[in-house]
Amino acid sequence: MKKPGKEINALLQLIDDPDNEVYDTVAAEILRYGKIIIPNLEALWETTPDEAVQERIEMLIHRVHFQDLQQAFYEWGNSPQASLLQGALLVARYQFPELATAPLISQFDQMRKNIWLELNNYLTPIEQVNVFASMLYSYYRLQGHELSEREPAHFFINQVLESRQGNTYSLGVLFLAFCELLDIPIFAVDLPRQFVLAYVDTVHPPGRPFTEPEQHLLFFIDPVNAMVYTRSDVTLYLKKVGATGPEYEYFTPVGNRRIIYRMLEELALCYRYRREEDKAEEVEQLMRVLVR
Repeated sequence: MKKPGKEINALLQLIDDPDNEVYDTVAAEILRYGKIIIPNLEALWETTPDEAVQERIEMLIHRVHFQDLQQAFYEWGNSPQASLLQGALLVARYQFPELATAPLISQFDQMRKNIWLELNNYLTPIEQVNVFASMLYSYYRLQGHELSEREPAHFFINQVLESRQGNTYSLGVLFLAFCELLDIPIFAVDLPRQFVLAYVDTVHPPGRPFTEPEQHLLFFIDPVNAMVYTRSDVTLYLKKVGATGPEYEYFTPVGNRRIIYRMLEELALCYRYRREEDKAEEVEQLMRVLVR
């Protein structure tokens, strides 16, 4: 990435050029500098009285941040140790590009320790889930909301931890991230139109299809409220929505990249419902980064 030099001042002076071709060339050059040029843009914004020019500067700052976020998603998606919590923090960075992640990770770790203190080796799978439910929904007072509420704030993990309000994806990601660190065999499964967790028999190799699901899936969990469902409940649901294909395909644990992809997919739908088309299109660009 280029380091700022003498040409930066010349570039900044051309931001107000009325010729769109000149401006597009200047904008492309500014993007080549990356985040290192943001302080220069912010300083220019503070000394610029022209609102139209300020809007151009704001858009340039947004484009620089978004370009950096795309690169971060690419690196996360291609990392063999792509943690779910880091993926959720990247989703939050779309709305909060300068998000300070260290305090959030510290808060998450304290929550993990408190949950761990309530667990022991003698708990049954249902009892383990009850511990999670008690800690998350009673002690920490997290509240789940349906996706139909179309509230973007419910997708961003920093706002979820602050407001205690989330949806099936943000709460599910928290649930799974804790399980990931506490070695609890709970995974997400790819049911149509739903984000559901499943408690898996530990003798089953992670990431392998459940060709005999009745032997490996003990029960399902709704992240919104930790309600438990049986395999029969889910089979009935699949019939109700007209799901096709072998049943075990819907009972295969999905990886972290797929989970974050689906979270972005629902966020984009949320923006489209609210007629925020520009944001929806940008979120879809992030989705495309994950499938490269």
